[in-house]
Amino acid sequence: MNNVTKIGLLGAGTIGGSVIEVLQNNRDIIAQRANTALEIKNILVLPRELDGLRQRGLPATDNYNDILNDPEIKIVVELMGGVKPAKEFILDAMAHGKHVVTANKDVVAQFGHDLFDAAEAHQIDFLFEAAVGGAIPIIMPLKRSLTANKITEVLGIVNGTTNYMLTKMAEDGADYDTVLKEAQAHGYAERNPEADVEGKDAARKIAILASIAFNSRVKFEDVSVEGITKITPEDIQYADNLGYVVKLLAVGRDTDLGVDVRVNPVFLSKDHPLASVSGVLNAIFVRGYPIEEAMFFGPGAGKPTASAVVSDIIEIARGLQRGAAGRFGCTCYHHRQICPVEETVSSYYIRLLVEDKPGVLGKIATTFGNVDVSLKSVVQTKANLDAHVEIVVITHAVKHKNILEAEAALKCLSVVDEIFNVIRVE
Repeated sequence: MNNVTKIGLLGAGTIGGSVIEVLQNNRDIIAQRANTALEIKNILVLPRELDGLRQRGLPATDNYNDILNDPEIKIVVELMGGVKPAKEFILDAMAHGKHVVTANKDVVAQFGHDLFDAAEAHQIDFLFEAAVGGAIPIIMPLKRSLTANKITEVLGIVNGTTNYMLTKMAEDGADYDTVLKEAQAHGYAERNPEADVEGKDAARKIAILASIAFNSRVKFEDVSVEGITKITPEDIQYADNLGYVVKLLAVGRDTDLGVDVRVNPVFLSKDHPLASVSGVLNAIFVRGYPIEEAMFFGPGAGKPTASAVVSDIIEIARGLQRGAAGRFGCTCYHHRQICPVEETVSSYYIRLLVEDKPGVLGKIATTFGNVDVSLKSVVQTKANLDAHVEIVVITHAVKHKNILEAEAALKCLSVVDEIFNVIRVE
């Protein structure tokens, strides 16, 4: 094959290194499928990394202009992560007429509007399959394979760190601090795990998915976010007893009040397809018409992410061979409102510590009723030595603002010693 499409790679870390390996190891089948050979013309790395790459026979530079001003490079692949300087590098590449592939969820979730506008202005392709779900194909299926559907719901387990931690808490009965240390020891959690455990990583991903699924621009700051730091072994045990598992769920729904988009821990029925997704694996569940239900499942981070990156490169290279560019533009043509989190609807699990004496359950039931919260079940779970008992309440579906009112009212009751946790039931 005589024709060659040349690539500029920004970053050679875990994902970048894996992309290099895939392009080398699968060179022949990739060339056949792309109808062109793919060649890495240059790799942007830090100065201290130059010698290591060059010793491996790979081209490397610490100056982005060497890639930006190279007319032979048609595709720039950004795998640096973070917002700065990645955003500027991507926009500069577009301005120079280069097509862009990225795995950068931070940039896409926060600045998708700017990036898509630039891609359209310069008539180039901007693909980001690896930004959500790692190796799992979901962006392109939503943009192409499912375009005949009216999508009504996207639910995702899209953070491997928290899914691993919740799985270990369920399997071992361990507490949050113990499983966090274990996740860090295995390299599943960063030294500063805030982005994962507080739900920010998942929030960026659901912002991207909701934007595509509902054809409306959803930004990271639009997402209501709650992490897993308050989840206890007791909550997980109660969930199991009641027929649920606890998951950190990224939720996108099309509602009459706008796009309901949030990340929060949930009690998820064991019958739900997402309930069996364990460990560091990710999955995205889609509901719509006429597809009804579909689920996409697989590794959500690490080296397998190179699969999605290289697939995007191949897709652009195919287009270049046919003289077609700008085929995958922004599909956010609606301007939908974001549903206020107070108006979102769910059932809830509430765990309380109350005084162990007659009339307490009646007072609690009355308090819920006064704020229009209907109770599905009330279970007294166990007593302690201080004449108190734990009570677990499951509500019927209710607006979140009513639950907030119920919490405030319960805290004013003298018979309620503590509200341990409030978790949505999905």
